[in-house]
Amino acid sequence: MTFRRYALASLLAAASPIALHAQTPMAGHDHQQHQGAGDQAPPANNPAPADHSTMDHSTMDHPQMDHSQHGSPQPATASDANHAHPADPALPYVDGSGTARLPAAEGPMSGLHVMSGDWMLMAHGNVQLSYTDHKGPRGDNLLYSTSMLMLGAQRDLGGARLSLRSMLSLEPTMSARGYPNLFATGETAGSEPLVDRQHPHDLFMELAARLDVDIAPGASIFLYGGPVGEPALGPSAFMHRASAHYNPEPPITHHWFDSTHITYGVVTAGLSLPHWQIEASAFRGREPDEERWGIETPKLDSWSARLTWTPTANWAAQVSHGFLKNPETLHGDQNEHRTTASVHYASGALTASAAFSAKNRDPGGTLTAWLGEVNYDLTPRHSLFGRVENVANDELVPDHDDPLHDVPFRVTKMQAGYAWNTPIGNGPVRLALGGSVNLYAKPAALDPLYGDNPWGYTVFARLSLGR
Repeated sequence: MTFRRYALASLLAAASPIALHAQTPMAGHDHQQHQGAGDQAPPANNPAPADHSTMDHSTMDHPQMDHSQHGSPQPATASDANHAHPADPALPYVDGSGTARLPAAEGPMSGLHVMSGDWMLMAHGNVQLSYTDHKGPRGDNLLYSTSMLMLGAQRDLGGARLSLRSMLSLEPTMSARGYPNLFATGETAGSEPLVDRQHPHDLFMELAARLDVDIAPGASIFLYGGPVGEPALGPSAFMHRASAHYNPEPPITHHWFDSTHITYGVVTAGLSLPHWQIEASAFRGREPDEERWGIETPKLDSWSARLTWTPTANWAAQVSHGFLKNPETLHGDQNEHRTTASVHYASGALTASAAFSAKNRDPGGTLTAWLGEVNYDLTPRHSLFGRVENVANDELVPDHDDPLHDVPFRVTKMQAGYAWNTPIGNGPVRLALGGSVNLYAKPAALDPLYGDNPWGYTVFARLSLGR
């Protein structure tokens, strides 16, 4: 049996206790309200703003999981699924992707939990059907599906915690050219550069483990890593940010901020405090290749460091820098120095993120990008979202004979959308329906390629296990 088949079979086997012991979760609990960790009232010394939309979590009776009782398996619930440790209402942060932090008021991803002996098993995921149509000479339209499944297990070791993680996707079943995303670039299909397209994710998006060891009250050191993981570089990946929760399109700045969320070979060590986290990673700098089904040979030829500040349950900020060895196939003789900074805010129904990145190719120049995104829950069922991006991109003209080849053009993408969601029955599965519209600002030199006023839209239907 090949390694990738064995790994997939093991992950599916690990998920089987969830199906065996799953019962009806907390009926009527709406996970779309991005409240604090564990859906409890915030700590008295760090209060959140009084506006908690239509739900008063301080008066709701949520059964709490007693981790001192590890006998027979417990019923599955749709509790919040914090990767590294159970959601702790005293902490000002929750975990994002990899080892990144997000504000506690944003709330961690929810899903199914079940106790099996000393282990807490978790599952979260979604599948989305989208139709996108991007107008203009370079535009395209497509009906396609994206997906994500997260399976995990964690246990208390007495002064330490062990977390096993996996994240998988069936996006390799789509064409290697992925799906339309005007002004997006990065990676290849059939050895040709992908321009105005978003590449599919790999089957294995994460296969990693994390060990946290307490060294003092409120302080711990941790070690994270595995054959597929995410280094300490950049903000939490877009699909894990509540500010991008309903947005059906990946950012066109993906390869400036969070393209390293799938990296083959990662080791991260760090110090974790309630309000600060400092960490450093060694990892493989080259981005995934076109063969999306397998696991590429891990290596540790690149490095990064990140400092994160979580002053309150409403705010998280990070600054990071990394050296990536030959990250892109199309620029195989170039290394990259990447510097990022981001701020994330969450309070009641509002979540927002702002980020900056500078990508310095060596040899080569520096290309910068900005991003701002927001999600606002009008009610538990109705949400508005938006994103604005500005990026200097020199990969929009791949033809080496074109005089515009390798010329950086600064492009702005403006996106606004709406989503309606509802639970399916009394279980943890939710249905979301929505759509977004895009407008672009670009230099006139790109008019012959993109037209005077390119624009586009995407409509989607999503089934989610938890939030």
